[in-house]
Amino acid sequence: MSGGDNALLALAARHGIDTTWHDYRGEHRHVGLDVVRALLRAVGVDATSPEDALRAAEARRGVLPALLTGTAGGPLIVPLGMGEAALRVAWQLTDAFGTTHHGVAEPYRTEDGGRALALTLPGAIGHARLAFAGHDTAVLIAPPSCHRGALRHGRLWGLGAQLYGLRGAADGGLGHLGLLPPLVREAAAAGADALAVSPLHALFAADPGAYSPYSPSHRSMLNGWMADAGGLSDVATEEELAATLSIRTLHDEEKLIDYATAISTRLRMLRALFGRFRAEHADTALAVAFAQFRAAGGATLENHAVFEVLHAHHFGRDASAWDWRGWAAPYRTPSSPEVARFAAERAEDVSFHVFLQWLAARQCDAAQAAAREAGMAIGLIADLAVGNSSGGSRAWSGTAALLPGVSIGAPPDLLNTVGQDWGLTTFAPGPLAAAGFAPFIEDLRAAMAHGGGIRLDHVMGLSRIWCIPEGAAPHEGAYLRFPVTDMLRVVAAESHAAQAIVIGEDLGTVPDGYGETLAAHGLYGIRVMFFEREGGGFAPPARYDAHATATSTTHDLPTVAGWWEGADIPLRAGLGLLAPGESADDATELRAAERGALWDALVAHGGAQGEAPVRAAHQLGTAVARFLGATPSPLVLLPLEDVTMTPDQPNLPGTVTQHPNWRRRLPRPAERMLGEEPAVSILGALDAARRTRR
Repeated sequence: MSGGDNALLALAARHGIDTTWHDYRGEHRHVGLDVVRALLRAVGVDATSPEDALRAAEARRGVLPALLTGTAGGPLIVPLGMGEAALRVAWQLTDAFGTTHHGVAEPYRTEDGGRALALTLPGAIGHARLAFAGHDTAVLIAPPSCHRGALRHGRLWGLGAQLYGLRGAADGGLGHLGLLPPLVREAAAAGADALAVSPLHALFAADPGAYSPYSPSHRSMLNGWMADAGGLSDVATEEELAATLSIRTLHDEEKLIDYATAISTRLRMLRALFGRFRAEHADTALAVAFAQFRAAGGATLENHAVFEVLHAHHFGRDASAWDWRGWAAPYRTPSSPEVARFAAERAEDVSFHVFLQWLAARQCDAAQAAAREAGMAIGLIADLAVGNSSGGSRAWSGTAALLPGVSIGAPPDLLNTVGQDWGLTTFAPGPLAAAGFAPFIEDLRAAMAHGGGIRLDHVMGLSRIWCIPEGAAPHEGAYLRFPVTDMLRVVAAESHAAQAIVIGEDLGTVPDGYGETLAAHGLYGIRVMFFEREGGGFAPPARYDAHATATSTTHDLPTVAGWWEGADIPLRAGLGLLAPGESADDATELRAAERGALWDALVAHGGAQGEAPVRAAHQLGTAVARFLGATPSPLVLLPLEDVTMTPDQPNLPGTVTQHPNWRRRLPRPAERMLGEEPAVSILGALDAARRTRR
C-alpha cells in the first residue's frame, strides 16, 4: 500500500469512517479505497490530496465545536486551540435559568497530544453559554438519563398499532388519526398504559406509491394524508364533505389498502375541508390557531409545504422527476428567487399543506389527550425512522446536514447474505456537529411533541451506521461513526424536556458494550420473544432484561400465529429469502422443533398446559401473554396482530412488491376487536400477569 493510500485510510479514520469490519462469520474485511473516497466526499472532505487534508484536519484540532455537551454535575471537557498555552483559564457559564457560575481551570494535555480544560457543570439541565479567554460557545447540560416516568417503578403494558391498517366507518379504505382516540380508550379500559404507533412522518402526498412509513420525506413533519377529514366538525362533517364531492361511500371492505384510490379520496376530502375553512372561518378562533401554528412552524414548515407543491408539479408532469435532484437547478434550493415566485403563485396550495400539518398535529394531540384522560401512564409512543429519503423534503431543504450520495443499510448477515440498502440517508457527523446537532434535536422534538414516548428505529445509528455509496452493492459499504456520547446526551435532554420515555430498537448487530451504554443513559432496548433463547430452547421470563421492553414480535417478523403455523416459510421459500443452503423442508422441520421448545417454555412457566395446539388460537395467545407478562421488563408491548391472533405480518424485509408490505388492514375496528375474543382473554391474561407482580 502506498503512502498516499495510508494517508487516505488515516484521513478516513479521522472522519469516523471505519476502514475494516467483521462480517457475520467473524471474518475480517477491508473496505475498498473507492468506497473510502466516496464516503469522504459524502462527509464533506476533499480527498484529492490525503496528506494535505490530514494536515488541515490537524490544524483544526482544538477548535471549539458549535455545541459542547456534558451531564449535570459532571465534568465538561473543553478543547483548546493549538496556540492557547495559558497556565490558568478563567471561565464563566450562564445556565438555563440565567444563573452565572465562575471558575478557573488549569489546561491539561490530552491523550492525542492536544490541550483541554475541564470544569464541573452545575445541576441546571438545559442549554447554557460558556465564555472563556475571548471564546463564547453553547453548552448542553443533560440529565444523567432519559425520562423514565412510570417505567421507573411500574410493570406496565401496551399495544402496538399500524395506523394505516386501522379500520373505521367511512374511512375510505385507509386508517387515519381520528381512529386513535377510540382505540386508546378501549385499550386503557383493558389496562394498557401505552399505544405504540407506526411512524407518522411526512411521506410524498403526490406519490401514493411511496407509502412505506419508514421511508419519510421529512422526519420532522407529519403525514398529512393520515389526517381525519371528519376531525374538524366545527367546519364540516365527513358526511357533508362526501356529499359535496359526490362520493357515494367511504367504506372499503377490502383486506388490502389501495393507496392510489384511498389517498386520492382522502386528499379530495381534505381539500374540500380546507376550502370551507378558508371561506367560512376566516375570523374564528380556529383561524387564529392556524395562523399561530404557521408562525411557530417557521421556515421548516413553510419549506416542507412548498416542497410538497413543487414535488406534485414536477412529478405530475414527468414521473421521472420524482427526485428533486433531477429538477432544474433553480428549483433545487428553497432560497432561490424562482422557488419564491413559484410559492407565491401557488400560495393556496402551499397553505393547504400547512393546513394538513396543523390538522394532523391537532389530531395527534387529541389522541394523546384521550389516552391520558383514559388513565394511560404513557399514552402514545411515536416511532422515529432511522433516516430520510434523499429525494424528499428534508434533503431538499438543505438544512439537515444529510449525507449526499450515500444510502444507509446493513452489511451481509445470516438472513440477508447480500446486505441491505434501505434507500435512505442520514446525518453527516461533521456537519451535524457544526450545526450544534440542531437537525437531530428538531427531529426528536417533533417525534416527542404529541405523546409520552418515542421508539428510535435502529438505535445503533447513534453510534455507527452502514453507509453505501450510490451505485454500489449493499456489501460495498463501510461503517460511519457518530459522536455517540453527544448524541445520547441530546436524546436524554430532549426526553427530559418532553417527559417522554425512549425505547431504542437494538435488534441486529449491536456493537460490544452498546447495550450497557444505552441502559446507562436510560434508553430501553427491545427483547423479542422469538430471539430470546437459552441453551436449546427459549429463555424463561426471569432471564429477560429488566432494562428493555419485551414484545412477542415486530413488524418485520412473523406474527405469533403466523410463526406457529409456519405461514412465513413457504412465503420466504418462494421468494428465495431462506437462509443460505436451507430448503423449505429444512425450515419446516426446524420450526416444528422450535414450536415444541416454545410450548415447553410456556408450560414450564405455568402459563400453558397439556399438548401443544395444532392451530394458533386462544390457548397459545393467552400463554404467550402470561409468559411475557411475567418478565421483569418495565413495559410489555403486544402488537394488535398478536392480540387478535392474525397470521399475516405487516412487512417482509427483502421484498418490495412481492409481498403486500404496509398494506394489510384489520378486519374490523380495533376498539371493537379488543372487546371480542381472543383479545379479551389475551389482554386479560397479560394485565393479570403484570398486576400480580407489581
